[in-house]
Amino acid sequence: MKRSSFVQSALVTFAGSSAAAAAAPTPEKTYTADDVRALIAANEKIVSPHGVQDLVPVQIGGITQWLSIRGRDARNPVLLFLHGGPGSPEMPEAWTWQRPWEDYFTVVEWDQRGTGKTYASNPLATLAKTTDGETMVRDAEAVVAYLLRRFEKKKLFALGHSWGSYLGMELARRMPEKLYAYVGTGQMIDSPRSEAIGWSFALDAARKHGNAQAVRALEALAPYPGPRGSLTIERIGTQRKWLIYYGGLTYGRHGFDYDANLWKFSPEYTMRDLRATDAGSLFSLQHLLPTVERIDYTKLTQLACPLFLFMGPYDYETSYRVAKDWYARVNAPTKAFVTFPDTSHMTMLEAPGRYLHELVTRVRPLAVAAGDAAPDESVA
Repeated sequence: MKRSSFVQSALVTFAGSSAAAAAAPTPEKTYTADDVRALIAANEKIVSPHGVQDLVPVQIGGITQWLSIRGRDARNPVLLFLHGGPGSPEMPEAWTWQRPWEDYFTVVEWDQRGTGKTYASNPLATLAKTTDGETMVRDAEAVVAYLLRRFEKKKLFALGHSWGSYLGMELARRMPEKLYAYVGTGQMIDSPRSEAIGWSFALDAARKHGNAQAVRALEALAPYPGPRGSLTIERIGTQRKWLIYYGGLTYGRHGFDYDANLWKFSPEYTMRDLRATDAGSLFSLQHLLPTVERIDYTKLTQLACPLFLFMGPYDYETSYRVAKDWYARVNAPTKAFVTFPDTSHMTMLEAPGRYLHELVTRVRPLAVAAGDAAPDESVA
């Protein structure tokens, strides 16, 4: 009887306390950027027994260069992601789309010379003396060598996006024996022709929408891009401003803030790294725009490694039409051209599920066939 009374009393007391707690207003927590970054980092933590999660500085080409290496099973094939720009890191945005890739690949994000964490970690004078197209290619070759050595692999996948597709194509030309395949997205093939097509697209869209400001700015660039050596940062900046506004970067969007605003929550980036991104991008353009202006693979008709182009039909940053024309002429042991409807230049962001599906069903099997993949431990 006493025990029953005690339980009843305890329940009444608990109920009363709960009611009081419910009645009292609960102060809302205000989250700082550091709080959000920590929450995302906790969510992204790799805990699988064969997993790898490493943010590592590596000495490459005489300077400190940063790699983010992530995968749920290090026995999977390595995929090296070569970011765009020049000087536009994809490490700080990768958390928004990369995690599912890590089930199938060991994914490596590399902040190139003059970019993001790498830019912030080296003396500007040293970078200024060493940043040019050929040095960037040698850096890419050294990253490949480091990854193959670290993971005891014979080959890996290289995936080049935008400017990174220049580095990827050079890897495919110079060391095809080290690649299972090269995957190009926003593929650069003929820079002058691509720039001209992007300018025409932006000007036509501005005229169609009665945007007098854009029409004046774009017409003032004519002829665009002009003779070699005339493509300045200011000229390309004006073209890109309106090209982006009319969806040539991401389909159906007027800008890139929807993604860039999320960079501040990247687990891999500090505020110092973030502040370095704009300065690094300007620095990289100043030193690498002459290389960008000269890119021309129209006479390249043979690759010795498999080739995949994953493209958005509304890409006017690096012309879809130019890439498709070239693809029809090039020979490779295996090749495929995949179009992702309703996408532009940021295909892996715009269609993340379909993009991963193509990587897993078309690309990864080349490594699986060579025995370079984690065993399938799925349980029915």
